[in-house]
Amino acid sequence: MKTRRGRNSPPGPRVGDPHRREPPDVAGHDLRKARRVSIMKIGIIGAGNIGGNLTRRLTALGHDVSVANSRGPHTLTALAEETGATPVPAGEAARGAEIVVVTVPLKAVPDLPSGLLDGAADDVAVIDTGNYYPRERDGRIAGIEDEGLTESRWTERQIGHPVVKAFNGTYAQDILERPRPAGDPDRMALPVAGDDEAAKAKVRALIDELGFDTVDAGGIDDSWRQQPDTPVYGLREGVEGVTKALAEASPERPAAFRG
Repeated sequence: MKTRRGRNSPPGPRVGDPHRREPPDVAGHDLRKARRVSIMKIGIIGAGNIGGNLTRRLTALGHDVSVANSRGPHTLTALAEETGATPVPAGEAARGAEIVVVTVPLKAVPDLPSGLLDGAADDVAVIDTGNYYPRERDGRIAGIEDEGLTESRWTERQIGHPVVKAFNGTYAQDILERPRPAGDPDRMALPVAGDDEAAKAKVRALIDELGFDTVDAGGIDDSWRQQPDTPVYGLREGVEGVTKALAEASPERPAAFRG
């Protein structure tokens, strides 16, 4: 099995200049045009590979980003100085937020603060980037393996709010290095699954602003199509390739991803 790193996976080396305040202007991706999109308050819970690079890109696009991790705001000083994001305790990351990104290991989801989304916007969209690695990291989760829940459905139950599954199969460095303007033949597409159509539309618009196309992967009960070891997981292709890969997925959980 090919090992995928740089998503919500066992940590790998961070790619790119850690002091860069803006992502590279790749293939004419114009940040000034992107900033015409309405500025949003965004909370990011988890500052690893995906969370850190989303913080870099979203602040560069002008969004008001609060970022949290399990170790406390004092450990996020360097990221805050680099990006202008506001480091906060995890229980405060969602305050006033229109979008909240939960990007922590699955085993850590039940330990997130109660009332995690208290004070968020009424129509907050919650992005779940999580992946289940029972052997490498998370241990066996009965709800996923015995009840047959998709990974994101299990996460929904833990936090008590619908989620939109996105970025779970995206290499973290691609968030910095592979944005492209709409219509570019090399523009990557990301699968996005969720039951709340308004929340899913908001997340897809944000991903478009970041420089990627999206493919609607259905509801959260369909999100097995983009879980680890599926054809779309880690795929660097456009809309046609992602759509084909989603259709080729099997609902059977691979043996390597059982606890």
